[in-house]
Amino acid sequence: MSELKRHMGLFSLTLYGVGLTLGAGIYVLIGESAGFAGNSMWISFVLGAIVAIFAGLSYAELSALFPKAAAEYVFVKNAFKSEFIGFQVGWLTAITSMIVGATVALGFGGYFSQFVDLPIVISAILLLVVLSMVSFIGIKQSAWANTIFALVTIAGLGIIIFLGITIDVEEPIDYFDAPHGMTGIILAFVLIFFAFIGFEDMANVAEEVKKPKKTLPRAIILSIIITGVIYILVSLSAVRILNWEELSQSAAPLADIATRGLGSKGGITMSIIALFATASTVLITLVAGARILYGMAKSNSLPSIFAKIHPKTGTPWIAVIGILVTSVAFTLIGDIVIVANIVVFAIVITFAMINLSVILLRYVKPEDQRPFRVPLNIGRFPILPLFGFIITVYMAMQFELEVILVGIGIIGSGCVFYLLYNRQKNKNCII
Repeated sequence: MSELKRHMGLFSLTLYGVGLTLGAGIYVLIGESAGFAGNSMWISFVLGAIVAIFAGLSYAELSALFPKAAAEYVFVKNAFKSEFIGFQVGWLTAITSMIVGATVALGFGGYFSQFVDLPIVISAILLLVVLSMVSFIGIKQSAWANTIFALVTIAGLGIIIFLGITIDVEEPIDYFDAPHGMTGIILAFVLIFFAFIGFEDMANVAEEVKKPKKTLPRAIILSIIITGVIYILVSLSAVRILNWEELSQSAAPLADIATRGLGSKGGITMSIIALFATASTVLITLVAGARILYGMAKSNSLPSIFAKIHPKTGTPWIAVIGILVTSVAFTLIGDIVIVANIVVFAIVITFAMINLSVILLRYVKPEDQRPFRVPLNIGRFPILPLFGFIITVYMAMQFELEVILVGIGIIGSGCVFYLLYNRQKNKNCII
């Protein structure tokens, strides 16, 4: 079987990670967050960065230990010594990638409709098709396309930060003003964690990274630090330009901020940048989702057809098509805030399992060489993954019942597929 080609170094992988994270979340959800936390939403972003760093350190140790595609599946399967548990986490990751890609594509369609009179769903489907073609052509081309998207996205957030620093305010801003107290800050923290999702998908392109055992950990940590600093600066700048009440009512908060600071042309420019931001998120979820299917099929947890590598492009082309078809189906999902909560619920469950896997593997595979180790340990026991596990479990308890039920439904569908697929495999073996 053909192998994936290694094209990505530290620079391109770090930018890839920044592009993974700096996407639709900050452009859409900062207004909703302001409604919960007021001027104090920067605290919510600090909390989000801390949780992301905990998870990122765990991903760094595990990706250096197991530099494979379908990362979460491989990590959890080895830690728990259970194909079933590993499959469930891989399934959860793959499905949420598809939902994110489809939902953000709809967000792209919404921005695109301001410039071209085309139905949002049609725009979303066209974007999915075009970016799936980029994913099919190769990881090198995908990485460079994402690098361009990431630089444009960073430039847009840089404009917001610049406006926040240079604009004159009539009255001093109380950055600790929280209209709903600590409860509002926590609710905003849980919501905006969607904006930190993405860096974990870096581990899923491990088989296309040069010197992955050294490059992956460094790139993961660098990407989280860079995006965390940018988010905090943007949140501080946003409330200097628009008060939190206006932000909370805005459907396109960063475009409205640019309009207030630069006039109508500034708003149009920010809307164009938002197109790049949403396209970046969609491209990454398509690329990473295909690698998850590829890795699971390679491990015989999904039909082997998804592990087929195209002889010319060196990409898992059947998996790319599978992700495209499923994502197109999910474009029928609507409200990005509701879907963001569903995705965050699924992700925090995954992060809880990843943090727990670091702890278990210290004892299950103590003899394995670890090019990167999570700092702060008592003997073999890592302290930070324990904190990360506790925080993510707490976060999972903050969602509304409907969101939790949808998450349980996704997990349940994975159980059904696993049982039916393995029953069919066993029949074929007997025959």
